[in-house]
Amino acid sequence: MTFNPLKEKGIPIEKQIRSWHKIAHKPFNKTLVDCYTRTRQILMNGIEIEAWGFKHQFNRFMPNNNDKELISLISKIENSQQISVNWMSPSDQSVLETTLAYEQVAVDLTAWLAQNEPDDYVKETFDFGLLEDFDHLYRYSQFAYMTEGIKPDSIVQNKTDVVLGRPTQFHHNNNSLRIRKPYKKNETSPQTKVNILTLLSAEQQTHNYYAEHGFNYADPILRKTYAEIKDVEEEHTTMYESLIDSSETFFEKLLIHEFCEVCNYYTCLTDETDQRLKETWELFLQFELGHLQVAIDLYKKYEKKDPQEIIGDKIIIPNRFQSQKAYVQKILKSETDKRLTQDGNFERVKNLSENWQSYKVQEKQNEFGSPSEDALRLAFRYNKRDIVSGDSKLINNEDKILKQSLQEIALAKNTVCPDELHNAIEEFEISKNEDM
Repeated sequence: MTFNPLKEKGIPIEKQIRSWHKIAHKPFNKTLVDCYTRTRQILMNGIEIEAWGFKHQFNRFMPNNNDKELISLISKIENSQQISVNWMSPSDQSVLETTLAYEQVAVDLTAWLAQNEPDDYVKETFDFGLLEDFDHLYRYSQFAYMTEGIKPDSIVQNKTDVVLGRPTQFHHNNNSLRIRKPYKKNETSPQTKVNILTLLSAEQQTHNYYAEHGFNYADPILRKTYAEIKDVEEEHTTMYESLIDSSETFFEKLLIHEFCEVCNYYTCLTDETDQRLKETWELFLQFELGHLQVAIDLYKKYEKKDPQEIIGDKIIIPNRFQSQKAYVQKILKSETDKRLTQDGNFERVKNLSENWQSYKVQEKQNEFGSPSEDALRLAFRYNKRDIVSGDSKLINNEDKILKQSLQEIALAKNTVCPDELHNAIEEFEISKNEDM
């Protein structure tokens, strides 16, 4: 399916109202679903939440009542789309199982976008965030196994490695450092605009999911780990949204939002293996093409410019879910010691000043220890070593990855150090051989 999204009319918005029977339909089977069907479902839920939220912000500034009614109708339709997408999740999928899937979205989506991002600076920002989400998957995997007996591969299906990344305790920053250099709207490609909005939508949704579900567990360390990682997702949302040119008008942003939805549904439709979900992606693509036509008309009416200057005339692929192990391993080996610095730059730990702005934040937040470090200590007690999955060469180098990642200043007092991790792994291997 190839088309010029500017010319495709889709389904007119007045024909997009559906019955509750069609809106709240049957969920997928968690034991049979392909992991990337699940990641597409999670991503599109985030895309719809962002689109819905943006339109309500937009309508608070819309002076024309007729156009306000038009936007509010699309908001209502996208609300029903979000229900359909989110209600695909089955009720027997636990919060931790869903959490692992959320982090698989973050890892494999960010890795795909980084490799398909034409702006080198935006790519570097994606790579930086990638290693943080990679570590979140690892930390949650410890609890999934200890709390519910869930092996991470039952969710990620061997498509995503589960080992440590840049340790979560180092993800907490002075807010000013998360502000990146924005693109220039008249010089930036539609690909970059769609890539950023796609990833921003995913990260914002992850923050919201942890905010709404992190308290569901009684274990105090797990509850604190959700709180800790939720705080990082707040920083990620700040980081990615700061890449957007703030001078974009509401009508430009509306155009980009609708184009982003079209591109994401198009990619879901192209890649989906589940026939029932494929039908949903196809229907919602037609819905979004109808929404895009409204955005085009409003842009022409108020801005009196050609929308092609903003979004081009070609479809963009922003979410091709497939295993990204090789790329993630490459970034893991080279960038775990990278940190954020002032004025939107990056620096290696060894080159940081003793007055680096984030040290004070980390010292305060980790004053009584980092919950994500306690996740490993609990795993050592429960399983004798950390819960991992992936290439043996990668797993065997965990202590080296950790050593490269550490910083001497502002270490949490409960930090698992490389020697301790190495010893735990060795003891586990000895006990495993003795049991054979």
